[in-house]
Amino acid sequence: MSYLFTIDARIKLICVLMLTALVFFIESLAAAVCMLIIFIIVRLTSGVFFRAGDFFKILTMLAVIIILIQTLFGPGTHYIIKPLIPHSFPVLGGMGSLKWEGFFLGLAITCRISALLLILPVFTETTPPHLIAPALCSLKLNYRVSFIITSTFNLVSIFKEEALSIMEAQKLRGMRAFEKHSFSFGMKAYIGLLVPLMLAAMRKAQHSSIAMDSRAFGIYDTRTWLDKPQLKKRDFCILFASIVLFFLILIINFHF
Repeated sequence: MSYLFTIDARIKLICVLMLTALVFFIESLAAAVCMLIIFIIVRLTSGVFFRAGDFFKILTMLAVIIILIQTLFGPGTHYIIKPLIPHSFPVLGGMGSLKWEGFFLGLAITCRISALLLILPVFTETTPPHLIAPALCSLKLNYRVSFIITSTFNLVSIFKEEALSIMEAQKLRGMRAFEKHSFSFGMKAYIGLLVPLMLAAMRKAQHSSIAMDSRAFGIYDTRTWLDKPQLKKRDFCILFASIVLFFLILIINFHF
């Protein structure tokens, strides 16, 4: 178990929100690369299961698309290739160009999206769902709203377990589409997974509604908690480190 599992949920939430906002503030490529490297280190040391091969495979496809679009259609005055289509080509000759500004902008956008995908699961995967609601209420948020947010986080893990159970059941019935690596087989497999997963989601929502009604949920304006969050020294250290990182990346962004 890594250090992030022992950090107070309120501190983790504040840090994740602050670092997520940082993704949308920065514009320079240098700041985006620094932020991505730091987030990769945090993710690798967080103890959260991380398929680096699958992540970088998806990231490569995403990077190619974003960089190509920005290089072709983004603004800029420094050209890699101009024109993209030779003048000798009929009708379309002389059109299109590849620009260096668009290329670097595409790299920066790719780094920002990758950083966002890396940092968001750190909170959800290292914080038990039953600790999220007390943390939100201690931040003066209404406990009904806190329950809705907690239920949303909880449903992610429930759907993941439900999907794995359905996949195993379909494999036992002789369905081998999940073992194929082609796109068409994968689409057929996940379309067949969608219907039972939706039915299971509706069933669980109905059970939750009955349980809440039977316990008179919402009849009181306040409530007590079994696990009351308490701040410790390491929590303040993590918060201080996140603040320093936040301003350091901003300084790099404005400097470059």
